[in-house]
Amino acid sequence: MQTVVHKADTRGDANHGWLHSKHSFSFANYYNPDRMGFGALRVLNDDIVSGGMGFGTHPHKDMEIISIPLSGDLEHKDSMGNTTVIKQGDVQVMSAGTGVQHSEYNKNQGEEVRFLQIWIIPNKEGVTPRYDQITLDTDKLQNNLCQILSPNKNDDGVWIHQEAWMHMGNLKEGHSITYETKKSRNGVYVFVLEGEIKVGEQTLEKRDALGVWETEAITIESSEASKVLLIEVPML
Repeated sequence: MQTVVHKADTRGDANHGWLHSKHSFSFANYYNPDRMGFGALRVLNDDIVSGGMGFGTHPHKDMEIISIPLSGDLEHKDSMGNTTVIKQGDVQVMSAGTGVQHSEYNKNQGEEVRFLQIWIIPNKEGVTPRYDQITLDTDKLQNNLCQILSPNKNDDGVWIHQEAWMHMGNLKEGHSITYETKKSRNGVYVFVLEGEIKVGEQTLEKRDALGVWETEAITIESSEASKVLLIEVPML
């Protein structure tokens, strides 16, 4: 088993006033040659956007883009004709493919919106752009790792053009759960949204992360009530 630890306070920090973003990997003005991604996982941004503010219309191409709101309401508009609002409990995916433009704004003036923006490198380029979003059954997250993304159109969660899977779970204190990798050459990036967990001998607190590869399974033990996100991707 190979591992890499990314503590919360080692992430890139970009504060633009209206936007405060923590970058797990090199992004925009944050560059760290040792943090260029984890396999096909290229971007994991932890964003806070002030009331009424947001990202103006901008382009993307050949990237799988996943947004997971943690609080507040995020309004999305794109060149495919979609205008939607996503909030806590939703998962949004956009396959940029041959090219798409979109904007993201905090729909509310009086409160922040917090969300994760995740980019995964696709295994197919030049695909037709597509958009999808789902609302999770939060009851299924309790002491369980609920699949929220896969490569399969007819599977649980949203799907993308990559042999990647994502799971979320809300674990009670003292709960232990094992995750088995879907593909033998994949790695798993464990990101702690809330609480404290242990993976093997490694303790992870809020917004810490652990990348694990060359293993068939990992066991997570919650030291306190915790929320976790697991991102399984090919190790490119």
